[in-house]
Amino acid sequence: MNPDLSKLHPYPFEKLTKLKAQVTPPTNLAHIALSIGEPKHPAPQFVVDELIKNIGALSSYPTTKGLPQLRNAISIWLERRFKLQHGSVDPERHVLPVNGTREAIFAFTQSATDRTRKGSIVSPNPFYQIYEGAAILAGAELDYIPCLAENHFIPDFAQVPDTAWQSCQILFLCSPGNPTGSVIPLPTLKYLIELAQKHNFIIASDECYSEIYCNEDKPPVGLLEACANLGMHDFRNCIVFHSLSKRSNLPGLRSGFVAGDAGLIEKFLLYRTYHGCAMPIQHQLASAACWSDESHVKANRDLYREKFKRVLEILEPVMSIEQTDASFYLWPKTPISDERFAQELFAQQNVTVLPGRYLSRTVSGINPGENRIRMALVAGVEECETAARRIRSYIESIQ
Repeated sequence: MNPDLSKLHPYPFEKLTKLKAQVTPPTNLAHIALSIGEPKHPAPQFVVDELIKNIGALSSYPTTKGLPQLRNAISIWLERRFKLQHGSVDPERHVLPVNGTREAIFAFTQSATDRTRKGSIVSPNPFYQIYEGAAILAGAELDYIPCLAENHFIPDFAQVPDTAWQSCQILFLCSPGNPTGSVIPLPTLKYLIELAQKHNFIIASDECYSEIYCNEDKPPVGLLEACANLGMHDFRNCIVFHSLSKRSNLPGLRSGFVAGDAGLIEKFLLYRTYHGCAMPIQHQLASAACWSDESHVKANRDLYREKFKRVLEILEPVMSIEQTDASFYLWPKTPISDERFAQELFAQQNVTVLPGRYLSRTVSGINPGENRIRMALVAGVEECETAARRIRSYIESIQ
């Protein structure tokens, strides 16, 4: 077996399961899960209809590159959503459908890491654990950049020494951030793109929360948009990951895409041809319909805005909590240890949240997730409000 498997950290939810197993929740309160970022809003009916209509495609092998109509729909969406130059996203060269961002991020890291030279993969801290696991199994060293409150939970890239950029092979970005919900601004993205050109590393931007945001008139900026802003319409050294899981409430469809630098896409397609992860045809056709529709996405955002409004009104008087820029997460401070907070909240109120330290690593004695929790407002509006009232009740009981 690959010896690097022993270097993998337990997944955050494994740790959470062990933490919760030490206590017993009240049986008179229904469990409310705010721990897992799994959308609970209904799937769009037109997607269900497309799947049923095309179920006969089960009898055919899908191609790794995907259907032209899906790649066309993605290209049109990218150009419209991120204000890209018309025709700059070639569906033949710049887009590759994938089975969700999790699988794609892991696979891309394996294909993009040069094992013949010593190099590092740079990640925000806290982070989506796939970045770390993918780096470990690609044989790369990991450098973590903390996401701290004083920098609006965005990594302070200016503090990274030039020597670190020289050895960097892949820089992972997550914007809007998981778990912080912070959006990396356009000037910072442009600065990073210029660094990537100077030191010849890849920027891999996880943008799967980009369509859940608070201000309808100010959608989060994307990496390809920053490239276009610099006049770099070939997206050199830049790759983005997008998904229908959060945008369209379709985590079970396992549908997303990778887009950007045509040279990187070409090599990644070669890897995936051997990897064997083609998306089923009926899923591709349903996905094409989904990328072509915005009305259900707007309705989705409206629901999240209502949940944020209700939850924040309840919790702001009793804890240090604020509206995030985007995503469906809250990242509040806890008045006690984040582990103790999560465990006692479950024991007293049967509400599950995720301790922040489970999403972070301690570097130079600092763990950016300590004394914070991640709350995913994925349940229904009324259920989220109920959870907030229970959390408030618990906090008031320990003050």
